[in-house]
Amino acid sequence: MQTVDVTAGTLEYREEGDPAGPPVVLLHGLLMNDAQWDLALSHLPPGFRYLLPVLPMGGHRVPMRPDADLTLSAMVEIVADFLDALDLTDVALVVTDWGGPLFLTDIGRDKRVSRLVICPSEAFDNFPPGLPGKVAWLASRTTGTVWLAMRQLKIGWLRRQRLMFGMMSKKPVPQEIFDKWAAAGLADRAVRRDLVKYCRTRFDADDLIRATHRLTEFDRPALVLWSDNPVMPAEHGRRLAELLPQGRLQIIDDAYVLVMLDQPERTAQAIGEFLAAH
Repeated sequence: MQTVDVTAGTLEYREEGDPAGPPVVLLHGLLMNDAQWDLALSHLPPGFRYLLPVLPMGGHRVPMRPDADLTLSAMVEIVADFLDALDLTDVALVVTDWGGPLFLTDIGRDKRVSRLVICPSEAFDNFPPGLPGKVAWLASRTTGTVWLAMRQLKIGWLRRQRLMFGMMSKKPVPQEIFDKWAAAGLADRAVRRDLVKYCRTRFDADDLIRATHRLTEFDRPALVLWSDNPVMPAEHGRRLAELLPQGRLQIIDDAYVLVMLDQPERTAQAIGEFLAAH
């Protein structure tokens, strides 16, 4: 893992592929990290520089500064700060589960992004998303409740329950991947503190919808790579594709939210075809 400093602290990031290739930034979801892409990475096309930043959302290993603002709006700024810190241009940005990066256009910090891939994610007023999101939100009230939730999620049969990851992934999340997500959070209270800060964000539904609609100004190629899942409504995938001036909707069958875990080859193929076409 490599590191880069941003205003909130030090971010780890992983780099794969061709260092001289066009940059593709693969983001992750709440309670996750770069390991979310482990099954799909080897199927992505060569010739690209794949960067996987680890955002301070519970699966990170390096705590942020104690005084760092980690609410939703600040976390969106962290994504933009990461692109700035590495001076990345012509970025293909891949969003999944956490919908914050969809607001880069609203805050005027999407200029480094030339292409956008949106896997099933929070959008419009679906923050936190569905029943699993609301359960995760309740479980993240304190560093103690976060620790307890992570301990429970380490147990495979519990993790597969519908209100946990059973609605997020159609196939069980591999134990080795979940262990990578949870290891630091279980060991380090400061990591759990960072997650709690994010989960204390107060969401304004009208403002979230307004900010999502600013995607009408993102006039670059965009692929909405959705699935039929019980957490991120199919309607949201269609609406996002319609909002984006160059948006296109593609469905990954037999998958829930975490399409890169349920269908890693098909997800990588769809992303690869989009990258090659643009």
